Amino acid sequence: MAKFMYQAKTAAGQVLVGQLEASDEAEVRVRLKAMNMQPLRLVKTSSGPSLSFNFESLGKKSVSGKELQIFTRQLATLINAGITIVDSLKMLSEGKRNPVLKEAASRVKSSIEQGKRLGDAMAANPEVFDRFFVNMVRAGEEAGILDGILNRLAVYMEKSEKIKKQVSGALVYPAAIMVVAAIVISGILIFVIPQFQDLYKGAGQELPAMTQVVVALSNFFRHQWYIVLGLIIGIPYGFLAYYRTSEGRDSLDRIFIQLPVFGELIQKSAVAKMTRTLSTLLSSGVSVIEALDIASKTAGNKVIEDALLRSKESVTSGRPLAAPLAKEKMIPDMVTQMIAIGEQSGTLDVMLGKIADFYEDDVENAVKAMTSLIEPLMMIFLGGTIAFLVVAMYMPIFGMANLAGGG
Repeated sequence: MAKFMYQAKTAAGQVLVGQLEASDEAEVRVRLKAMNMQPLRLVKTSSGPSLSFNFESLGKKSVSGKELQIFTRQLATLINAGITIVDSLKMLSEGKRNPVLKEAASRVKSSIEQGKRLGDAMAANPEVFDRFFVNMVRAGEEAGILDGILNRLAVYMEKSEKIKKQVSGALVYPAAIMVVAAIVISGILIFVIPQFQDLYKGAGQELPAMTQVVVALSNFFRHQWYIVLGLIIGIPYGFLAYYRTSEGRDSLDRIFIQLPVFGELIQKSAVAKMTRTLSTLLSSGVSVIEALDIASKTAGNKVIEDALLRSKESVTSGRPLAAPLAKEKMIPDMVTQMIAIGEQSGTLDVMLGKIADFYEDDVENAVKAMTSLIEPLMMIFLGGTIAFLVVAMYMPIFGMANLAGGG
C-alpha cells in the first residue's frame, strides 16, 4: 500500500487537503468520489520504513538528517505538483512523523499564513532548519525555482549523510572490535584465571614472571573492579566533554587530521563536505562570501573551518578564492588548482561539484581499504592477547609436569 496526499473539492465548494493509503491512484479517486469529493491533485509520497516508524513513542527530541532529507524531498514534490506551500506544509505536519519536525512545519505554516516568506519562517526554527537550509530556500524563492532548490537540498543531504556514515563506520568498527576484545579478556581474567590460582597454591613452587603478571592483573580486576569501571566510563565521558568545548575541539581536531591512518580519511571527508556545500550554495545563487561563511561552519573539522574563514577574509578584499586556499597545508593542491580553473572559466560551482564527487568516491574506497586492513590486525591483536594469557597460565602446569616426570 502506498500513501497519497490529495487536494479535493467538496460538494459545497470547499477545498480540502489530506492523506489516504491505497494501492494506486485510481483507488484514491474512487474513495474520494465515494466521500462526495472531487479530486484536484494527487501526489504519491514515499512509504518506506523511515516514515512509518513512530519516533514519538521513543521520545525523540531532535531531527535526524535522514528525516529532514525525506521532508525536503516531499515538500519539493508537493510544490512541483502545484500544491501551495501552506497546503504542502499542512500535509507534511500530519501523520506519523518526528514530533519536532511536525511542530516546526506547523509553525512555519502559521508564519506564512501571517504574511512571512518561507525562508524567513524557517529561519525562526533553527533547531530544525539551519542557516545553510534557510539560505538555500531564500535563494530558491528569489529565483522562483523553490521546488528545484529543495530537490537540490535533498540530494545534498543524502550525499552528506552517506559520507558521514562511511566515516563513522570506519571509526566505529575498530572501536567495536576493541570493546569485544576487552569483554573477552576481562571475562578470562575474572572467571578463568582464579580457577588456575587455586591449582597453583597447592603446587608450592614459584610462578613464572608472565604468570605473576597475569595473576596480579586478575586480582586487580576482581578486587578493584570499581577503578576499572570508573576508567571505562570516565575516560570516554571526559574526552567527549572536553571535545564539546571550543578549546578542546580546536586542539583535538588538529590532532585527528594528522593521525597516521585515520587523519587522511578525516581530511578527505571534510574537503568533500566543504566543496559539496560550496557547490550547492553557489549553484543556487548564494554569494561567495555568504557561501564561505556557511561552509566554514559545516565542514566538520576545525582545521578546514579555519582555512575557509581565512580565505573568506581574503576574498572579501577582492582576491580570488584559490589564492588563499593554496597557502593552507590541509587543502590538497588538486582542490586549489580546480578552483582556480573554475574561477577563470566562470564555472566555480561545477568544479566544486566535481571535486566533491572525486573526494566522496575517494572516502568510500579508503573506508573499504581501511576496513579490510583493520579486520585482520584486530583479529591478530585479540588472538595474540588471548594466546599470551593461555601460555602464561599453562607455564606453571608444564613446570609441575616436568617435576613429576623427573621425580
